[in-house]
This record gives sequence, C-alpha cells and structure tokens, in this order.
Amino acid sequence: MLLSGVALLALTGCSSSVEVAEAPLAQDPACTEVARVWPQTVGGQELRDTSPSVPSVRAWGDPAIVARCGVPALPPTTQQCIDASGIDWVAEDLSDGVRLTTFGRDPAIEVLVPNTYAPAPLLLPAFADAAQVLPKNGHACV
Repeated sequence: MLLSGVALLALTGCSSSVEVAEAPLAQDPACTEVARVWPQTVGGQELRDTSPSVPSVRAWGDPAIVARCGVPALPPTTQQCIDASGIDWVAEDLSDGVRLTTFGRDPAIEVLVPNTYAPAPLLLPAFADAAQVLPKNGHACV
C-alpha cells in the first residue's frame, strides 16, 4: 500500500495543500479534542494546509507526514507494536513509508510517515498529547 492512497500532494495551480481523505470516524467527539492538541511541528517539520481543511486531519513537511483522527480501532494483532511516551502504536511498513496507528484507543489516530523521515517511530512523541486524549479500549502492546 502506498502512502499516496490516503495523502496526495495537490499539484494543480499554486496549491500547496495536501489532499487527505477524512477518516470514517472523524466526527467522533474524541477527535474534536484531539484537534485541540495536534502538534505544531513534527520532526522539525512545519504544519501544511490540507484539503479538506478539517480539524481531524493535519500534515507537516514536504513530503507530508499526515495524521488522521477517526480511524477504526485496531483489533488484537501480532503486528509490530511500539510504546512511545506511554502510548501504544502498531507499525505497518508500506512501500513508501510507515503507517503508525494508535493501539488500545478508540477511535484511533493514524500517522503516515514517508521514508524521508525514517526511522518513523522517532516522530511518535510529537503525537503523545493527541493520542492521550483518545479513550482506551482495553488493548495494549504485550
């Protein structure tokens, strides 16, 4: 799977917006709270405009690191699980980067990190405050 499946850089005209599909549960009240604490920078990268411009989605840098609140919670898994700043994340390698999804939180946050910013888990502390807002669902890394 490619990162571009969720996030595409809009190349029309002078636009520098990152096109991002809104997550299915983006209207969940927890995502409203997450929107209040998204980080201003991630890995030294500044915020970018997104299209659509909605509170549940953010992007940083070029190529864009993209975060979406409102993805469905992950079920128990045997995939690589990482604890970063007290938040559990599941990492999935993609052809052009890594998808990191909160684990044990419902709804979840998904962060797409292009290979340019490897190793991707080093960026996770930036998302600790946002992920902490999400309700726990009883799952945890083992």
